[in-house]
Amino acid sequence: MSAAAGPAAADEPRLTALSHGGGCGCKIAPGLLSEVLRASSALPVPAELLVGIETGDDAAVYRLNDEQALVATTDFFMPIVDDPFDFGRIAAANALSDVYAMGGRPILALAIVGMPVARLSAATIGRVLAGGASVCGAAGIPVAGGHSIDSVEPIYGLVALGLVHPARVKRNAGARPGDRLVLGKPLGVGVLSAALKKGRLGAAGYARLLETTTRLNSAGPELAALAGVHAMTDVTGFGLAGHLLEMARGAGVALRLDWAAVPLLEGVRALAAEGLVTGASGRNWNDCAAQVLLPQGFAAEERALLTDPQTSGGLLVACAPECCAEVLDTLRRHGCAAAACIGEAAEGAPRLVVR
Repeated sequence: MSAAAGPAAADEPRLTALSHGGGCGCKIAPGLLSEVLRASSALPVPAELLVGIETGDDAAVYRLNDEQALVATTDFFMPIVDDPFDFGRIAAANALSDVYAMGGRPILALAIVGMPVARLSAATIGRVLAGGASVCGAAGIPVAGGHSIDSVEPIYGLVALGLVHPARVKRNAGARPGDRLVLGKPLGVGVLSAALKKGRLGAAGYARLLETTTRLNSAGPELAALAGVHAMTDVTGFGLAGHLLEMARGAGVALRLDWAAVPLLEGVRALAAEGLVTGASGRNWNDCAAQVLLPQGFAAEERALLTDPQTSGGLLVACAPECCAEVLDTLRRHGCAAAACIGEAAEGAPRLVVR
């Protein structure tokens, strides 16, 4: 599918033209989200709720019995691409990632659908759903139902449910001083999506965008089974810096990032230098700047990539040093060829030090 691919019907508008933003770049900024959720944090919770909203984790986890816990999440957004089938694939892979990031195996999904039915044909909407179903099929699960509404902007995503052993739940808050940090996928999805929306992304760039955003983070359950893996999350709308800081705050540690070791999608550095970045990148920086120490001379385009919102981004793992090689091998066996060790955790107040 080329970057010029469009909706199912030639007389319909481009999907991205119907929305004010796309992908995980549409997320509410972390600071505002924390303020919105503050009242909810005071509500009582049952003892069976192993993971709630305490540290902004990827999914809720509810203990069913001594052997099983239910992982529950929902994720949806507006189009990041114009092709309806590809939009569905990306949104579904992104939603399932939250289950994998907790160490769970998906068991079923429910579709969340909001479409401007007066502007998009049934065929186009059907292609979105078919794309999502194809990714769920690759994950070995059914789309067992869902809910749809007539909306101003096109929206698609999933409620994703999974199972995990209670002892293998991986939170974003378990990093320990001395742990190594591993990233499963390269950064730059937000930059590529900005270039696509402005007609600056060629077929090769579009192929790279699709390859990374539709790749399932299926290594999650295997990683969760490794004793040396202490924390896990996925990098999405808050960018690498935002999700590293969530990990740092949750564990009460400082994190050191070796920026030169961070994998980037081909071509994104040059595109970012041309100003092809998302508005979410700047919002992410405003939210995290007080706790991030950058090296002298850190270029504006590098900072934009550090906070670039990822859609269906890679797993971010904190593990014991002796486990790092096995974590990398596991990710690569699951198709994450660019997986790399990008830093370490250290004692100290929660912050991110970029080197």
